[in-house]
Amino acid sequence: MFPQPENHYLAQINVSVSRYDQDDPRFAGFTSRIDAVNAIAERAEGFVWRLKSDAGNAMDIRASEDPRFLINMSVWKTAEALEDFVWKTAHVKVYNQKAEWFPSLGTAHMAFWWVPIGHIPTYEDGMSRLETLRANGPSEAAFGWESLPQVAEWRAKRCG
Repeated sequence: MFPQPENHYLAQINVSVSRYDQDDPRFAGFTSRIDAVNAIAERAEGFVWRLKSDAGNAMDIRASEDPRFLINMSVWKTAEALEDFVWKTAHVKVYNQKAEWFPSLGTAHMAFWWVPIGHIPTYEDGMSRLETLRANGPSEAAFGWESLPQVAEWRAKRCG
């Protein structure tokens, strides 16, 4: 377990490879809702920051040669604030349909780590944390929901 250090916030990264190109009509159920879900996140209590391009869209950011590779990163004041956003807003409706748009990667697709208040992580930092989790399992450098004893919704929903 990795409790929240004093003067730190929770950073998260999650990655996916979509089944479809961004302009494919079969992906519209996701792409048509992403702006609304991001707006909910930005208004959520405990939200600090999210990765986005100058146009305001994280789907524009290329962290891979694969144009279907998508990255999402954000920073939250607490794990509980992130948990509330994930499971108690319209985000959960999109999450519940994820298999329609995103196949399982067969490896960890998300990681958390603590960042000092005021620090904004780069996507390179996020990818490094995810690779650390994949290579070494949970540690202070990178961990998953299971390392956050103060949250429980993910257990019922099988997230991560």
